[in-house]
Amino acid sequence: MKFTKATNYALHTMLMLVEGSPVKPVGVQQLAESQGVSPTYLSKILTRLVKAGMIESISGANGGYRLTRKKDEITLLDIIHAIEGTASLFECNFVHGDECLIQAAMKEAEEKMERHLKNTKLVDLAQKKTLV
Repeated sequence: MKFTKATNYALHTMLMLVEGSPVKPVGVQQLAESQGVSPTYLSKILTRLVKAGMIESISGANGGYRLTRKKDEITLLDIIHAIEGTASLFECNFVHGDECLIQAAMKEAEEKMERHLKNTKLVDLAQKKTLV
């Protein structure tokens, strides 16, 4: 299983925003430079996060992006869903209904992973980072 690079950049960007000021927006240039990615590419990712209601875009000379949700409400799963969508990671190609043992095992594993990602909040990761 592999998430896209867009998810990687989204997770790191959101962590930076969680660590930053709740009031002062961070420019796309600064966010892009800190990750070594083009501002154009990162802007497309940020647009998805805006549409998901996690951040907002502020126009103007002092503009940029800032959180719209409380820091302690944002989970890894929220961000992954904003970028990757919510479709299942595995779909059985055979037509044998709900009795497919492979599909059942994969679904159970995915549910466990989603539970973990849902319980992992960015603010907790930010706190761990400051302890290191």
